[in-house]
Amino acid sequence: MLLHVMAWLLSIGLSTVHPAFAAMPNMDTIPDTTLLRLSEALLLNVKTDDSTQAIEAELAALDMPRLINGLNNDDAKKTFWINIYNAWFQILATREQKKAPQIFTKRYIPIAGSRFSLDDIEHGILRRYRWKFSKGYFANPFTRRNIRQLAVQKIDYRIHFTLNCGAKSCPPIAFYTYDNLNRQLNIAAKSFLGSETEIDTLARRLHVTKIMSWFSHDFRGKKGIRRIITQTLGKDVSGYRIRFRPYDRSEALRKFEDLKAEE
Repeated sequence: MLLHVMAWLLSIGLSTVHPAFAAMPNMDTIPDTTLLRLSEALLLNVKTDDSTQAIEAELAALDMPRLINGLNNDDAKKTFWINIYNAWFQILATREQKKAPQIFTKRYIPIAGSRFSLDDIEHGILRRYRWKFSKGYFANPFTRRNIRQLAVQKIDYRIHFTLNCGAKSCPPIAFYTYDNLNRQLNIAAKSFLGSETEIDTLARRLHVTKIMSWFSHDFRGKKGIRRIITQTLGKDVSGYRIRFRPYDRSEALRKFEDLKAEE
């Protein structure tokens, strides 16, 4: 019986295939640029300490069909929701004084007549309704209909290097734009992995971020981790043993980064 359940859980998430490491924006379906600008404006106001309430109200007043139809390809969805996640984590942690685990699990975020949690955005939309504690292997069968409608078609492992959870070991906050998304994600991956990876050539041992353990299937397991490190950092780590570094959860809010550097 358990095997049947596991097979079913896998079957409803089969579209979460290998991440689009070099995918370019889909220019055949132009997204609603107003939605993208709202996500950028919200994050900018967070960074500059300006009021976000007018933008929050505008996002809340959207209708759900516009949100679903306006974010009509994966690059648009990633751009919008990465910016929204990073903005709202800062809002919840500072203005609203929310703490873990509620800051992630409670649906505090009003958008398009619905309410979302940070977990809804990360695991529901950006990770195509993966069950949070399954390391990416299983879909969540209880996912709400609007989350399924808003979710990406394919999981891009690089999103794990963009979402900031307010801890020292979290990736920094950056501004993502639709037209430059692929380049920005590559820079984010190279920057974060460059700072979080230790390569011991004598012992043939690879020390990587704990994030790659928590969501191992998003990275295609240890074989995929080695391939990603080789591709991203330009060092052949084939056959290296993998160790996961301790995760520093000490608070580090407002950790912004400029992504204009060369890849």
